[in-house]
Amino acid sequence: MTLRELTRKDVVQIRTGDNLGRVDDLEFDEQNARIRALILYGRPRFLGLLGRDPDVPIPWQDIVNLGTDVILVQTDLPQPPAQAGLSLRQKLAQMLGR
Repeated sequence: MTLRELTRKDVVQIRTGDNLGRVDDLEFDEQNARIRALILYGRPRFLGLLGRDPDVPIPWQDIVNLGTDVILVQTDLPQPPAQAGLSLRQKLAQMLGR
């Protein structure tokens, strides 16, 4: 299987059924030339003008099945920081780093 074939498959988390996106990159172990993780780039915020969410690495051992259309994974994803109680202005300032 090539990287191009991997990038055409949706990555789906088994527990929740969420479509996490598509594979954008691979992480290799230089010592033994094995794939360490699949990398999914973070989603753009406000059309990319406010940057991107953090990239999501999917460890190779968390892959359950590589199907013809989809990659099934069972992994714990990082939770976004809680922003409850913040006004829109505060959230924008936080995203802009001010």
